[in-house]
Amino acid sequence: MMFIKRKTLTRSAIALPAALALSPAAMAEPRNFVVDDEHFSMFFEIMHIGYAPVMGMFREVEGQFVYDEEARELESGQLVFQSDSVYTNHKKRDEHVRNEDFLDADEYPEITFTITDFETTGENTGKVTGDLELLGQKRPVVLDVTLNKADVYPFGHEEYTLGISASTTLKRSEWGMTYGLDGAMVGDEVKLHFGFEAIRESGMF
Repeated sequence: MMFIKRKTLTRSAIALPAALALSPAAMAEPRNFVVDDEHFSMFFEIMHIGYAPVMGMFREVEGQFVYDEEARELESGQLVFQSDSVYTNHKKRDEHVRNEDFLDADEYPEITFTITDFETTGENTGKVTGDLELLGQKRPVVLDVTLNKADVYPFGHEEYTLGISASTTLKRSEWGMTYGLDGAMVGDEVKLHFGFEAIRESGMF
């Protein structure tokens, strides 16, 4: 199970209590996990004039996080999306979403999510809080996260791999993205869904 009780992600905060210092989990070192971009999906949906949601995705992403599978502690992590990789299955709409009305990809080429906090909600579930930096503004976002599987991959790279799903809903206006809100042409709420595999590196970075 991926999460522990709620705490801030500083080295002092994640240290195990002295009473557990001799336990196997306490002796474990955190390991770096890298997101497998061949097995990463992220899509968003937003209402169009109230009729139906438009769905899209980002096709270029990098990410990594530090996790101790024995102590089951998530220490830190970050996902970085390339703004100009947005795709909605419509060329002109994609060009519009990339311009200054929405993502302003020329001015802000990257969107980042950096983990700051987490808490357990169930055996394999938790809530991860992080800073979402969009359009040059950084605001906190909470993701509902599920650890689907943690095991050695059955073929290919055969490395220890985590499988994770996550979702959240945010209001784009909180980052100053207000185009289309007048007249409800484009919705304010944006639903985000993630699914990815992350591979444990052979050593610390």
